Amino acid sequence: MKSCLVVDDSSVVRKVARRFLEDMDFVVDEAEDGQEAMERCMAEMPDSILLDWNMPIMSGIDFLKRLRAYDGGDKPRVVFCTTENDVGHIAMALKAGANEYMMKPFDREILESKFQQVDLISS
Repeated sequence: MKSCLVVDDSSVVRKVARRFLEDMDFVVDEAEDGQEAMERCMAEMPDSILLDWNMPIMSGIDFLKRLRAYDGGDKPRVVFCTTENDVGHIAMALKAGANEYMMKPFDREILESKFQQVDLISS
């Protein structure tokens, strides 16, 4: 089974994402901010990460930059999930190492399509 770390300061978003991802046969872990996510990745690197942008302590973009610089941090597929929708933010996320980008709010179909695009679920 593939693993996914859901990183978002909203417990509601984490709960919804967890339900969708578990239905897609992912083992799901959660983190409330980038710092907690980095600690979880250093303990055990997930296969994929669903990442929020705006969080306390460490933002998603700062986490992503640290992740990609960390040994083994190039491995997880990262899907940014955020309310930031301007082209500059999207370009910054992709430049920092995001594999995909999707907007909140999202539904099951959007989430599945983003994870299918990064070859994380089996057909």
